[in-house]
Amino acid sequence: MAVVETLVMKRVFVTGGSGFVGRNLIGALTTDGIEVRALARSDAAARTVNEAGGKACRVELDDVDGMRAAMEGCDVVFHCAAKIDEWGDPREFHRINVEGTEAVLAAARAAGVPRLVHVSTEAVILDGTPIVDANEERPLPKNPIGSYARTKGLAEVRVRAANDDALTTVIVRPRFVWGKGDTAVLPRLVEAVQNGRFVWLSGGRYLTSTCHVRNLVHGMRLAAEKGRGGEIYFLTDGEPLAFREVITALLATRDVTPPEKNLPFFLAHAIALVGTGLYRLFGIHKTPPLPHATVHLIGETVTVDDGKARKELGYSSIISRAEGLAEMRDA
Repeated sequence: MAVVETLVMKRVFVTGGSGFVGRNLIGALTTDGIEVRALARSDAAARTVNEAGGKACRVELDDVDGMRAAMEGCDVVFHCAAKIDEWGDPREFHRINVEGTEAVLAAARAAGVPRLVHVSTEAVILDGTPIVDANEERPLPKNPIGSYARTKGLAEVRVRAANDDALTTVIVRPRFVWGKGDTAVLPRLVEAVQNGRFVWLSGGRYLTSTCHVRNLVHGMRLAAEKGRGGEIYFLTDGEPLAFREVITALLATRDVTPPEKNLPFFLAHAIALVGTGLYRLFGIHKTPPLPHATVHLIGETVTVDDGKARKELGYSSIISRAEGLAEMRDA
């Protein structure tokens, strides 16, 4: 294995800086004296970026020239922006996740940025079977489930193909990102319980990997500093836990107790297949009650092996699950 010279970061550019991961990344980098510029597509996004400590750059994800100008003089581009919804127009997923990634790569190359870290997801290997202790050697499926998985997989292909002597590209894949300030997963769980729509699939007793947002940020920085070009690194909190234990603990930070309602996986899967098919057939934009991809991501085992990141990057968890949950309760 080739030795990778450690990069010293002084100035970086971030896409998706107003999102959960982006905000935490900006905060961590600026705390260490690193200048952060971040893409902001709206006034609200710009305010969030500035409040996190970065400098907002009002530019669109498809504006290669605008991003190139904002990236000038940067040591690293962190590409966090993505459409991560459970459901939506496949063309919109492709525009943001694939074409957006192509634009970021083109801008980084034009600006002479030496390194790019792309934030991906374990969903890219979602093929309808349980994901059990998967490592980076597991190939992308020919028919991934859902527009999110499909387009994030296509984005990975673009990122790896772009790696060369002028631009080193590295991919990180976190599983189940959580932590204080989460504006996506936990609010939806709380709402589902309060609206009576929450149900366990097969009791929720299967294992899942997780990745606290601060552990993800730590792994992203290590990937930028010494990740090997064209390589992929899974990132987690460590040993997996039962999905039921994870969700119950997260809800408890909001003083919410999940019900005991249960739905067998085979029945949930059948409902998902039929419902998703009908919604797609009739062009319904509202999210189905049980999207097919979601059933596989939260209804059966999803565990990944981050041994490669630990060995090659020196990665380890910098915050434990207990500490992360305590932060959420205090907040």
